[in-house]
Amino acid sequence: MATKSSGIVLASALCFLSLLGFAYCADNLSVDGLVYCDNCRIQFMTRISEPLKGAKVKLECRDREGGTVTLSSEADTDELGRYHIPVEGDHEEEVCEVVLVNSPRDDCSEVSTDSHAKLSARISLTNNNGIAGPYRIPNPLGFLKKEPDSKCAEVLKELGLTPEGDLA
Repeated sequence: MATKSSGIVLASALCFLSLLGFAYCADNLSVDGLVYCDNCRIQFMTRISEPLKGAKVKLECRDREGGTVTLSSEADTDELGRYHIPVEGDHEEEVCEVVLVNSPRDDCSEVSTDSHAKLSARISLTNNNGIAGPYRIPNPLGFLKKEPDSKCAEVLKELGLTPEGDLA
C-alpha cells in the first residue's frame, strides 16, 4: 500500500513540475532570414545569386489599428547572408515585417521601385498561429545588382524565362 501511495505522489509531483515549466515559458521567438545580391535583377533567387555579408535589415512591428511602431530591431548579415533577430513577447495583434536597410556593396545596393516588387518580408510573430517551434523564417530579401551578370541569360533560359522575366 505504501508503494502505491508513493507512486501516486511521485506521479503527481512530475505532473505539477511539468505544468510549472509550461506556465513560466517565455514567448521568445527568433527571426532568421537571408539577404542576397540579385545578380539578374529578377527579384528572386537563382543559382548565381550571392549571399550578402554585412547587409543591414530591420524588423519592425506595427499596431494593426493605428500603425504605431511597437518593435524595432536591426541586424547585420553574416558571411552566408544570414541574419538573426531575437524577439521577446507575443506580437499576434501586430503587423511585422523585415525590410532592407543598406547593402555593403556599391554594385549591389539598389532596392526595386517596381509596383509589384516585395520590398519587405512579412512575418508572423506569435505562438498562436499553428507554427511549431521558436524560429520564424521570412522570405529572402535581395538587393539588385546595377548591371545583370553575363550568366543571367543562361540561368533564365534554364528556368524557362526570357531576359525580361516573362515565360519563354
